[in-house]
Amino acid sequence: MFPEYRDLISKLKGHDAHFTRLFDKHNDLDQLIKNKEAHIEPGSQIEIEQLKKEKLLLKDQIYAHLKQVG
Repeated sequence: MFPEYRDLISKLKGHDAHFTRLFDKHNDLDQLIKNKEAHIEPGSQIEIEQLKKEKLLLKDQIYAHLKQVG
C-alpha cells in the first residue's frame, strides 16, 4: 500500500499513534476479508462488501494522513 510512502509509513508506525491505529485496523480488516472470502471464517457476501467499504475508507484516511505529514 502506497509504495511511494514506504519510508514515511515505517517512521509513522512507531511514532504516530493515530496513524498506527488506522494502519493496523486496515491490515486487520484486510485479513478478515481474505478469511471470509476463503470461507475460513463465516460471512455473507453483504458483510464482506461492507468490510471492503470500511477498509477503503481507512485507506483514504491513511492516504490523507500521509499527504498531510509528508
